[in-house]
Amino acid sequence: MSLFKSVATFGGLTFISRITGFLRDMVLANLLGASAMADAFVVAFKLPNLFRSLFAEGAFTSAFVPLFSQKLVAEGKKKSIFFAAQAMSVLVVIVGLFVVLFEICMPYVVDVLAPGFYDDVGKTELAVELCRITFPFLLLISIVSFQGGILNSFEKFAAPATAPIILNLTMIFSAYVFVPFMPTAAHGIALGITVAGLFEILWLWIFLRRIDVKIHPYLHIIKIMHNPEIKTLFKRIAPGVVGAGIYQINMAVDTILVSLVGTGAISWLYYANRLQQLPLGVVGAAISVALLPILSKYLKAGDLDNARDTQDKAVEYGLLLSFPAAVLLIVLAEPIVRLLFQHGKFLSGDASMTANAVIAYSIGLPLYVMTKALMPNFFARGDTVTPVKYSAVVFVTNLTFNLILMRFYGHVGIAMATTIAAFVSLLQYVMGLKKRGYWSFKKPLLKKMCKIIGVSILMGCFVWLVNKGILYYFPDYPEHKITLLATLSFLGIIALAFFLILATICSIINYREILQMMRRKNG
Repeated sequence: MSLFKSVATFGGLTFISRITGFLRDMVLANLLGASAMADAFVVAFKLPNLFRSLFAEGAFTSAFVPLFSQKLVAEGKKKSIFFAAQAMSVLVVIVGLFVVLFEICMPYVVDVLAPGFYDDVGKTELAVELCRITFPFLLLISIVSFQGGILNSFEKFAAPATAPIILNLTMIFSAYVFVPFMPTAAHGIALGITVAGLFEILWLWIFLRRIDVKIHPYLHIIKIMHNPEIKTLFKRIAPGVVGAGIYQINMAVDTILVSLVGTGAISWLYYANRLQQLPLGVVGAAISVALLPILSKYLKAGDLDNARDTQDKAVEYGLLLSFPAAVLLIVLAEPIVRLLFQHGKFLSGDASMTANAVIAYSIGLPLYVMTKALMPNFFARGDTVTPVKYSAVVFVTNLTFNLILMRFYGHVGIAMATTIAAFVSLLQYVMGLKKRGYWSFKKPLLKKMCKIIGVSILMGCFVWLVNKGILYYFPDYPEHKITLLATLSFLGIIALAFFLILATICSIINYREILQMMRRKNG
């Protein structure tokens, strides 16, 4: 499957999952608002996700997928599946023990993760209860990510991309199935998170069976650890664990600091981050997931020209899809937040606070997407050490600017620090790839990137002017949901039309080339 098809498949389904995610967040905003209960729930929801990059999509999968993909090419399906089964057995044991340890120590974990809760005993106790309900999700989502890595190596991107939809729908249904029987709405939705993990495992198991992949657990963990291939895997994982650990510490620091800002700040930042995650998840994750196995196979075959061309396309697609989205989020931040979240217990003031953070996050959105497009170049070569070094620099940058900016701008300052850290991260990857001779910006790519940025800014100015005109004649339109939905839909349509027309005129988009790539099997 071509990179274009892979990104389109994974990105399209991820887009659907993000839409269901917004429906989920609308339910959360309606039931919980930006209250103390909402803050406790967000901490409980974040806790397993803080570690999923360590055990799931991050260190483990980034090391496993290149090895598995290359083994699949070199030694065939049977031996690669045996290797996968051994690796998965080790993963389950390690993560299982980690989950048990955290369940026992959860009161101390919450004190560290949310020190702002310390003076509110009820809030702390609620957070501990919710964290104990949600934390087993870490083990389940680690298995899901492992299953997804195997499917991606077989170029089956659809099923893993649909798995998050199950989480979102289960959380939505839990509001009506579990909540009526639980002490609070937060307890019911927290239970829905863990139940969703079981459903996701079953979902991917069905698709693995369709390609005749059966993963049987192995109980002789000590014996498995002496396997040279498993040793190689863990040698590659070790730097990734450190890197992912630094990244998760970064996220934990954000949560710790924003808990000190005051009640509601955790929720404002959560909802703002959710808006940023729509294009980041659809574009950035899709490119990163699709690129890793493709680059791994090209490099294994010694096809460096195709590897470089594929990397160019990944960067181009990333900017083409993320920069216009970032511009629109900046221009229309407040009406979008009002439409999605301002109902029930989520008030107008909460919408304004969230919108300010959305703008700060959105500036860094294209930077994050491009970093995700460049990162697989190291992992595909088995280099998991360099990203760790970069993560350490990003951590120091983020922490430094968090401490400086939150004093003046509160939760928005934390979002601004994230954007500054994104710029530093991208700069490191660009310079690092060039220094090693792996990849660098060529003139045609730079020219196209400048065109994308210019056209996106023109589109943003046009949409801003149209929105100002609508506000002049209909100043109350953001206060009415139907009018707000209709206006944002109109603005979205004219933004898309404006961008596509200018992009075609400036030769940014070549529809004939897109059709050719859709027909092509590789590249």
